[in-house]
Amino acid sequence: MIAFLQGHTQEYAWLAPYALGLIGFWVLYMFFQLYESWYANRSDRLLYRDLWIYRTLSRKQKNILSQEFHFYNLLSSKEQRRFEHRVATFIKDKEFIGRDNLVITDQMKVLIAAMGCMLTFGRKHYIYRLVDYVLIYPKAFYSTANDAYHKGEFNPRERALVLSWEDFVYGYRITDDNLNLGIHEFMHALQLDAKQSTDIDALRFERQFQKILRRLTDQDLKEKLDQVKYFRAYAFTNQFEFMAVLAEYFIESPKDFKTHFPQLYSYKKRLLNFDFAGY
Repeated sequence: MIAFLQGHTQEYAWLAPYALGLIGFWVLYMFFQLYESWYANRSDRLLYRDLWIYRTLSRKQKNILSQEFHFYNLLSSKEQRRFEHRVATFIKDKEFIGRDNLVITDQMKVLIAAMGCMLTFGRKHYIYRLVDYVLIYPKAFYSTANDAYHKGEFNPRERALVLSWEDFVYGYRITDDNLNLGIHEFMHALQLDAKQSTDIDALRFERQFQKILRRLTDQDLKEKLDQVKYFRAYAFTNQFEFMAVLAEYFIESPKDFKTHFPQLYSYKKRLLNFDFAGY
């Protein structure tokens, strides 16, 4: 029996270096994870965003971005390449479904993906893990959730982001009115993702989210909000709507937002980790 075991031990001895290599790789990976978390907590910044950039868009899709998506043109050439990779990844990862006989086009895929990737461009995890389907209606649609017509909604149970194309287009084409359906609904998806995740992006998001909520309890800020009437009334429906509306103002009128409410702007900037495009 001993001879049998010794024979088999010798037979598989060549595997030992590979096993040690795997163990060493695992130890290095865990060390890197710990260091990455420490760095993010200490500096409130990410160690990296994209390790690999390999997906590309077609020439037609790139033209859609450059001609119709304002944010893309604010980026450097290096950032544009990273943005294109993320948009291409989003399009590949999600299923786009037209409702009420709507035919899905490249324009719809690219612009909706770009809107989502814009909000997560400062994050490491950017693909919206709670969204598998993007449902697109021609215009406002009837929702059985509350027996009313909606322009958009995020349905976590069905893992679906639902949009009115008419209202989505209106939102992205007018870039300074602080009304953007795509930003609003994608922000709702980010908020729930942050509550259900424990990764670096989620923890950073939640930390800044709580700072914003605490800031809203300050009497001075309450009085200024009442006097200035800067944010539209819908923002004060609840804390989730406030965060979604805040994102619309942050993206579409950053200078004005920063002038009126510099601390809220700072928290929102850190929450999204925006250190590009002039923000």
